[in-house]
Amino acid sequence: MAKSQHVPADVKKQVLDRIKEGGTSISQIAEEHGISNRTIYGWLSKGAVSAPSWLELNRLKRENAALKELLGRFMLETELSKKKN
Repeated sequence: MAKSQHVPADVKKQVLDRIKEGGTSISQIAEEHGISNRTIYGWLSKGAVSAPSWLELNRLKRENAALKELLGRFMLETELSKKKN
C-alpha cells in the first residue's frame, strides 16, 4: 500500500488479530498486506496505551494470582526435593 492510502478497518483488525494469535512474524504479516512494520507497531502502541476495561483488569488479576500460586508451589516442591537429595 502506498503511504498516502488509508488502511481499511477490516484489514487493520485482521492484521492485529493475526498478531495476537501468534505464530507469524510482524514482518511477514506486513509484507503480505503491503504495509510497513512501522505502521503495525504504531497500531500496537496505540492499542497498548488505552486502559484495559475493568473486566479485563479483573481477569488479569485472577490470572496473575493463579500464576503466583503455581510458581509458589513449584518453588516449594523444588526446595523440598533439594532437601531430600
